[in-house]
Amino acid sequence: MAAVFATVVPIFLLILLGWILRKRGLLSEGFWAPAEWLTYYLLFPALLVATLARADVGGLALLPMALGLWGALLLITGVMLALRPLLGTDGPGFTSLFQGAVRMNTYIGLSAAVGLQGEAGLAAAAVAAAVMVPLINLLCVLMLARYGRGARPTPLGLLREVAQNPLILACLAGIALNLSGLGLPPLLGPMLEILGAAALPLGLLAVGAALRVQALRGLGLPTAVDAAVKLLLLPAVAWGLLTLLGVEGVALFAGVLFTALPTAPSAYILARRLGGAAELMAGLVTAQTLLALVTLPLVLALLL
Repeated sequence: MAAVFATVVPIFLLILLGWILRKRGLLSEGFWAPAEWLTYYLLFPALLVATLARADVGGLALLPMALGLWGALLLITGVMLALRPLLGTDGPGFTSLFQGAVRMNTYIGLSAAVGLQGEAGLAAAAVAAAVMVPLINLLCVLMLARYGRGARPTPLGLLREVAQNPLILACLAGIALNLSGLGLPPLLGPMLEILGAAALPLGLLAVGAALRVQALRGLGLPTAVDAAVKLLLLPAVAWGLLTLLGVEGVALFAGVLFTALPTAPSAYILARRLGGAAELMAGLVTAQTLLALVTLPLVLALLL
């Protein structure tokens, strides 16, 4: 528990620093949007490609790991649909609660993975991201299409939304390089490693800058239920399924870690673009990020 807490706290201190930098105007307001774009579309994909291309994924039990994580996400989808009449929100509000129940902040996850398990943890976490991100994006877009107030996307649009995700493309590229035996190319590889080294610190600062403390006002019971589902129930379900399927070691660690993460700030953008409750989403992101400072070490210590 102490080791986990000692690893997690510096991550959240970096998030706090990002919030302070933006709150105090120590960096111009125009800095953050390009920084987020750079991290999401270039630095983070470079980290995923470089990590997966050279990872030893042979001992990760990829199929059981994928089945366990997919099963957990689908079960939580069922739980949220069952809870919808009890949550007291309209359709757009439910889409934000749903995103809050399944999305994860990959910047926090990868930082914790490398801090606790080193290079092996980073590789396993990248695999967990590759497994979870496509299904999460598809489920969230489907919920927004069904319950959001925006235009209904076509099936082709849904596929395009998933297929154009830079994290998915980076994971596919990294896995392809790994399975082909090519690994990282001699000149491109070192460049990707240098770019990837900047992804986590800048990404965590951007997470902090995206927090909106004022959005916490007015949050009530639905937010608390949503946080409990995301930060406690989902990792417990994932641990149970992964254990049942024989997943252990660093693969089990990565699976539980990635299901125990707070929801990502990118959920706010998707909510705003596809007709969700954007303000509620901003509050959920902020509340879960703050709560995860307590729940993430607790979950990892209890389940692993």
